[in-house]
Parts: sequence; C-alpha cells; structure tokens
Amino acid sequence: MKRADFLKKGILGTGVFALSATSLKALANNIDELTPLEPMDPNQIIGFNHLPNTQSKIMENTVLHLANTRGDANHGWLHSKHTFSFANYYNPERMHFGALRVLNDDKVAAGMGFGTHPHDNMEIISIPLSGDLEHKDSMGNVGIIQNGEVQVMSAGTGITHSEYNHNKDKEVKFLQIWVFPNKRNVTPRYDQIQLKEEDRKNKLQQIISPNADDAGTWIHQDAWFHLGTFDKGHKETYQVKKQGNGLYFFVLSGSIKVGDQILTDRDGFGLWDLTQIDIETMKDAEVLLMEVPMQF
Repeated sequence: MKRADFLKKGILGTGVFALSATSLKALANNIDELTPLEPMDPNQIIGFNHLPNTQSKIMENTVLHLANTRGDANHGWLHSKHTFSFANYYNPERMHFGALRVLNDDKVAAGMGFGTHPHDNMEIISIPLSGDLEHKDSMGNVGIIQNGEVQVMSAGTGITHSEYNHNKDKEVKFLQIWVFPNKRNVTPRYDQIQLKEEDRKNKLQQIISPNADDAGTWIHQDAWFHLGTFDKGHKETYQVKKQGNGLYFFVLSGSIKVGDQILTDRDGFGLWDLTQIDIETMKDAEVLLMEVPMQF
C-alpha cells in the first residue's frame, strides 16, 4: 500500500458513540471521526508536513501551539481540546507532528463515555489526569485506569473498545494520544502500567519507549514519552535518543522555558533538527515530553 493511502486509511472511519454507564445505551455522534488529509503526492515522504501561512507559528525548526488556539469541541457530556485536526476541527497546519497524530485533552461527564468503536493500525495511549476511566475491549480486557497509570493499545489488525467515566458523581480527565506505528497489521495488544510518582520528581520519568524491556511500557514506533514534575528553578537537559526524531512538549500545569520559548498551562511546543534541548522551570510544573520520528 502506498504511504499516502496508508495515512488516509489510518485516520478514517473511526466512529464513536456516547455511552451512559447507568443505562449502557449508545447514541451515535461521530465525535471520534477524523477529517481526511488533503490529497497528496503518493511519492512524497510524509512526516512533518504542516502548511505554513502568513500568521503561522511555525518557525525554521519549531512549531508553537498555544493552549487557546486548540480546537474546542464541547458536546455536553464530552469537552475535548484538540491540538491536532480531529473530528469537526480541521486546520491544515495541524494535521500531525511527525508520527504524533492526535493529542486530545478530554473531560468526560459523570457516568458518560465512548461506546464500542473500532480502531486499526494505530498506537493509542491514554494518560488519566483525574478520576477513573473504565475500559473494555474485544481482546477481553476490562479494567479501570487512574491518575498515575498509563494505558497503551496497539490496534494493529483491528480492535473494538469502549471507555467511560466509572464514577457517577465526578468527571474524568485524560489525555488521548495517537501515534502512527512503524509496523502495520500487528497482533493487537493491550498494556496498563502503574507509575511511581517519586520517579518523576525533578526528573524525566520514561513512560513509553520502543523496547518492551525498557522502563515504562512500549509501542510499535521509535518514540519515547516522559513525564516530569519540576520545582521552580529546576533545570534539565534532554538528549534526543534517535537521530531525526523531533520533540513535542505539552505543559500539563505550571510554566517552563524550552530553549528560549516560555510555555504555560496546556501549551504545546514542537522542535526538530536538534540533538538536545535545555529545559528550565519558571513555575512549579508538570510536563509531558514526547520524542517521535519526524519521517516514518
């Protein structure tokens, strides 16, 4: 299959439903469907392919996604902020950052959630921020993920799953992240790990890598994810693990300076063509750092 066709196929047809945990009745709403990519030259190398315009925040080797510029979708039961084009939010400059395709900042109302829906050939990562997210899938996995845990699914040849708020009295907040895989049609897999909070205090805690024997869990891509909880004044230098990879910072809270760029709550910042970057904490902060291939 041509790469352009692969990318189109990989982000189409993912219908999702609203689910009440009390009634278990699903209502179609197409929230999780992605807008197709624009027609592309099938021979081009797809990777970092943002399309600059006169008001672009894309520089020579950086891109800035301020929190208030994200797509905003409020469905009542679901309030989602989209860093990249997703569902009814479409921005040709925000199709993906290298292999990082989706970064959704989701809030799900009490007792509601996503009914059973399909995925294939995508690495799907969920990072709960508060509350309890209940999961069920076609591989037989049933469980609850909470803050301090990370869930990974390799959709591979195809899976169906549902996710909903386990609680009837409070919302659940989580990050939904999709990464293009480097292998197609693998056997679907599921993993869920518990993180130690002390392992990210004033340091970067690896939560995802390409290696099943390394720290954290793993995915089918040469990508490394880290979480860090930093005190004001802390300084850190991150070394890029694989030549050609880019870095995408997402600030969960507080403020940091990456190189010369200051970021605050929910800002995103991507860099490429570098071997290392200095990080300084301007205000007590919690940060997600994702290293991903820029071409794949």
